[in-house]
Amino acid sequence: MPDAGGSPLVQEFPVADADAGPYGIAAGPDGALWITLAGSGEIARLTVDGGLTRYPLDSAECQPTVIAPGPDGTLWFTRTRDHRIGRITVGGEIASFAVPTPESGPFGIAAGPDGALWFTELNAGRVGRLTPGGEFTEFPLPVPGAYPSAITAGPDGALWCTLNQADALCRVGVDGGTSLHRLPTPGAGPVGIASDGEALWCVEIGAGQVARVRVDGGVEEFPLPDRAAKPHAIVAVSAGECWFTEWGANRVGRVTTAGAVSEYELPASASEPHGITVGPDGALWVALESGTVARVAP
Repeated sequence: MPDAGGSPLVQEFPVADADAGPYGIAAGPDGALWITLAGSGEIARLTVDGGLTRYPLDSAECQPTVIAPGPDGTLWFTRTRDHRIGRITVGGEIASFAVPTPESGPFGIAAGPDGALWFTELNAGRVGRLTPGGEFTEFPLPVPGAYPSAITAGPDGALWCTLNQADALCRVGVDGGTSLHRLPTPGAGPVGIASDGEALWCVEIGAGQVARVRVDGGVEEFPLPDRAAKPHAIVAVSAGECWFTEWGANRVGRVTTAGAVSEYELPASASEPHGITVGPDGALWVALESGTVARVAP
């Protein structure tokens, strides 16, 4: 990974036009990158040398959003607009499952420690659990209207999600029990979340900060040099080091537990970086709404 003292090498790979809107990205078990095309209702597969395959879903309007590797060797993704959870194999076979709660608006998704997929419901104020066999369970969250957004498996055997409108994180046990962890800054608006194996990290899109939250509830916040950058997604590359996207500033950033923040410009202007993941080659891969995927490496 690049360090704070040097500029990383950035390459861009075209995957779609801007109307298709690359949004979520994840490294698959096949050594490729998998990307949601939120505007065109497709999933794209990108190899590290630029090979591209696009798979149309059964609805161009379903808005595939966040994508994550599942416990079964496939990729799972949320379909926010038609309220379904999608599944795609590395061979391109596609299935989907309707969330029981109507108009739920699924958004974040992650594999849990229990062998199931866990997802957030933006509109319903719930988290859901889906087995690879298609069985749903849903759990209410403690704050109505909190707009639960991204979700990740934590270092403590639970799931953690951001509550965008409550300026908080919520811990969800695999039994559905919840506890609330407030962020100190009003209007923080957390979205992306990641675990580095020791603590949770989240980006505060409303406050221009990154927060580190310990499982015991302790919180540190790190202001960004550009408080209007609108940090959106975050990924841990090691304990104490995370990278994040700055959706409103055309940059990616790096933060450590020491509070050191570095920011790096992306080549294309107004690219609107969204999802970020560590690729099979150890580089950072970033979905850009402008229609490309950026590879950020030393």
